[in-house]
Amino acid sequence: MHLAVTFSSAVTDHEASDAAGDLLGEEEISFWRDHKSAKVNAIRTKTAIENCDLAVIRFGEKYKQWNAAFDAGYCAASGTPYITLHDEQIVHPLKEVDAAAMAWTQTPEQVVAILKYVIDKQ
Repeated sequence: MHLAVTFSSAVTDHEASDAAGDLLGEEEISFWRDHKSAKVNAIRTKTAIENCDLAVIRFGEKYKQWNAAFDAGYCAASGTPYITLHDEQIVHPLKEVDAAAMAWTQTPEQVVAILKYVIDKQ
């Protein structure tokens, strides 16, 4: 079975994400480098969220936690439905994020099953 789904993602290469603002010129102070990079990265992420039918917010390694929570919050505020994907170990700290989600999943296979249901049962 093939699902007609197009996926896009935030930049998950940490070094590339940190360097996104370098396109606008180098900074001597790390705060300003991070500030510019965050804004450049936000262009990609905000546009992707605004153009998607459904977002999958995956919580993983340490640097992705805050960004993923922010992205879930943006989805909730903008009315974009989202599914969270994370281990049971972090259910408690993500209880509000999961409460606003359409579903909480623990495996990519569960996400695929939901997508299949949504697409095939329309």
